[in-house]
Amino acid sequence: MPRIQTIGYEASTGRLREIYNDLIKKSGKLAAVHTIQSLRPESIVHHMDLYMDIMFGRSELKRAEREMIAVVVSVANGCSYCTKHHAQALNHYWKDDGRISLLTEQRWADFLPEKQQALCRYARHLTLEPSGHEDQDHTDALKKAGLSDAAILDATLVTAYFNFVNRIVLSLGVEVETEGAGGYRY
Repeated sequence: MPRIQTIGYEASTGRLREIYNDLIKKSGKLAAVHTIQSLRPESIVHHMDLYMDIMFGRSELKRAEREMIAVVVSVANGCSYCTKHHAQALNHYWKDDGRISLLTEQRWADFLPEKQQALCRYARHLTLEPSGHEDQDHTDALKKAGLSDAAILDATLVTAYFNFVNRIVLSLGVEVETEGAGGYRY
């Protein structure tokens, strides 16, 4: 149950209703992570612009790699909402429940190639020990795995974005929608 007031679709009017309709049109559904921001409708728009750029914009990182990072960060933060949503999105690409389970158990070394393992280690470390990145260059392992500076920036942006969203979800009590995480357009 949300810890703050939210305005659901049925009660929405004006600009908020427009934003909700646009989200439903583009994404297929309205997510609880959007309605939690309903008291500040324009923040939903800016949030989605950032999400779309980071997760769907041009990048050397494949969409699946970005979703993989989202899952790793969300698991590290204990955010079941984002873990569920983004594990499902990742499985849209992987189509392998077993690999998804191994990823959520942080057993990526059991099945991922070195490049993806390096991305997972980087995202987890940056999530759990961000200050450790100030004095030590943790990008070196990514470079050795063949990632360019632009790809490293993208991995950092995805990691930072999901730390941001995980904190909104966890602090404000966002729960997985009653109809589940499915039905979105990936």
